[in-house]
Amino acid sequence: MTARAESFVRLDQVTRAFPGGGGVSDLSITIPRGSFTVLLGPSGCGKSTTLRLIAGLETPDQGRIEIDGREVTALAPSARGLSVVFQSYALFPHLSVAENIVFGLKVRRVPKVERTRKLKEALALTGLEGLDDRKPAELSGGQRQRVALARAIVADHPLCLMDEPLSNLDAKLRHGVRQEIRALQRRLGMTVIYVTHDQTEAMGMADHVILMRAGRIEQQGAPVALYEEPATAFAASFIGTPPMTLVPAAAVSILAPAGYVQERLTAGVRSEAVRLLPTGVGPLPATVVASEFLGAETFVYLRLAGGETLTARIPGRAEPVPGAAVSVRWPEEATHWFDCETGRRIAIPHMAEGS
Repeated sequence: MTARAESFVRLDQVTRAFPGGGGVSDLSITIPRGSFTVLLGPSGCGKSTTLRLIAGLETPDQGRIEIDGREVTALAPSARGLSVVFQSYALFPHLSVAENIVFGLKVRRVPKVERTRKLKEALALTGLEGLDDRKPAELSGGQRQRVALARAIVADHPLCLMDEPLSNLDAKLRHGVRQEIRALQRRLGMTVIYVTHDQTEAMGMADHVILMRAGRIEQQGAPVALYEEPATAFAASFIGTPPMTLVPAAAVSILAPAGYVQERLTAGVRSEAVRLLPTGVGPLPATVVASEFLGAETFVYLRLAGGETLTARIPGRAEPVPGAAVSVRWPEEATHWFDCETGRRIAIPHMAEGS
């Protein structure tokens, strides 16, 4: 087994319940050493609770937590050998950038020579050189987040936990800092566990995504696997920009497979698979509701004959007139089928071409 695939963090049947609801239930996770793993999901799904359990900020009601082969279930956060980067940055306003970065080292009585060396390296890695004497109030949001990252770097722990660290930044800054975090993780070889509700962050940064819902794992795997083969209707609707369109099978009955009760099926299709055609040419009539031109592509929002909504992603510029009658089609293999009751994906053999 290579170091890359080696198990580094393990949660075994971990449960943490809170009065009034919430928490996680019977959670089992294995995170490889050196990976960038993202805990993804909507608010209240248990992703931050999971991170806090790993950090030692919450104690499980049952189950076992291991880091690097050592059980840490009952250990204090300081004994777990990890760093945490919070959403709020958690910087001391009266201390300079340099003082904030090395504060933990001073508490641990690391010699000054070593503190200075680690500080210099962290400033260079995070692009903060020349800002070491500034106070947090004199920094931009992106620079403050870099200070928090630098503080995690100098701690020299092999595991770094990040709890929605970019949520306070605007979209442009998020994109830049996201790239910096990923590059730093690869350069330093750290194992990172990153919490976010933003599926764009997850898809763009992760080696491994753990999608959570209501305190349990909905699906996990490489980002491309979650996108191309969602295990449930929830995963299909959560992953992707825009998310997969889901409609009752009856709305696309011409595409529905033979031998299945249509009322038990939900059909899904990604926007890039949908093709707009003149009215009467494609199998499904639709009406244009609106469109959004985004530069490299245009999103066209459609309404099917039964009132269901559908999104088509068109390369480049397209200007369909709202209210215009069109028709749509997509390849048979681009249709995803889900059980209406369980929400689980159903594997259905492709029908003959043209059926």
